[in-house]
Amino acid sequence: MSIFADAGTRLLVQGITGREGSFHTRQMLEYGTQVVAGVTPGKGGQVFEEQVPVFNTVAEAVAETGANASVVYVPPMAAAASLIEAADAGIGLIVCITEGIPVMHMSRTVPFVRSRGARLIGPNCPGLISPGDKAKIGIIPGNICIPGRVGLVSRSGTLTYEIVHHLTRNGIGQSTCVGIGGDPIIGTNFIDCLRAFQDDPETDAIVMLCEIGGTDEQNAAAFVKAHVSKPVVGFIAGQTAPRGRRMGHAGAIISGSSGTAEEKLAAFEAAGIGIMRRPADVVGLLRPLLAHR
Repeated sequence: MSIFADAGTRLLVQGITGREGSFHTRQMLEYGTQVVAGVTPGKGGQVFEEQVPVFNTVAEAVAETGANASVVYVPPMAAAASLIEAADAGIGLIVCITEGIPVMHMSRTVPFVRSRGARLIGPNCPGLISPGDKAKIGIIPGNICIPGRVGLVSRSGTLTYEIVHHLTRNGIGQSTCVGIGGDPIIGTNFIDCLRAFQDDPETDAIVMLCEIGGTDEQNAAAFVKAHVSKPVVGFIAGQTAPRGRRMGHAGAIISGSSGTAEEKLAAFEAAGIGIMRRPADVVGLLRPLLAHR
């Protein structure tokens, strides 16, 4: 009932002894995620919360625990090096929560991570959660999610929580919720998630939470039209933003005629994607679609 992370995910936390890393590791453990190791250089040999061993390097942690996924809570100027270290150690799924990583760093890091065959989600994202498999990687609150058959992919963290809350309150569960991040350079995009949800036999419908700026949504709409048979609904945040002004994420800026809400909504309509005019519309759009699955 999930994509990218499931009950077999063995998670390593980079930056586990820091303030953010320790707080969210406790939340992931309480949710039921298999957190098998932590990494903080110079603090190897410690044990976090009397159950998670801490190592100096990712390579050591992988060798000792068989970790196959990593979540990164490392300060911005050191985060890219942490991503490279994880990919070089053979980690297959890397989720980067850190925001503020220089674009130049990511322009070099993303190609390296891909060359090692790893999937990067983020940076500057809330991570992902698969409620049915008790796999929570990142900062999405577990108490707002319930297991189900709706997949969700989002550029916005807070908007993710709002939509999930609407779904859960109305008894519509989620297979996996993925926050891909709003930076200009990210590891996993809408199309990657749409393809995965299309191939997941236990996802019946897909929700896309989008923003102004760039052309990712238009490209995703074209992919939906050509390759996705499952119903898709979408929302565009920033519809009232003034042209040329950055709104929220670094990627949410309109330049010229590209990236406007109108352009994205037109692409959605042409692809047959149900359009939410406000977040609360998600329930009304999904109910009839799910009734026919």
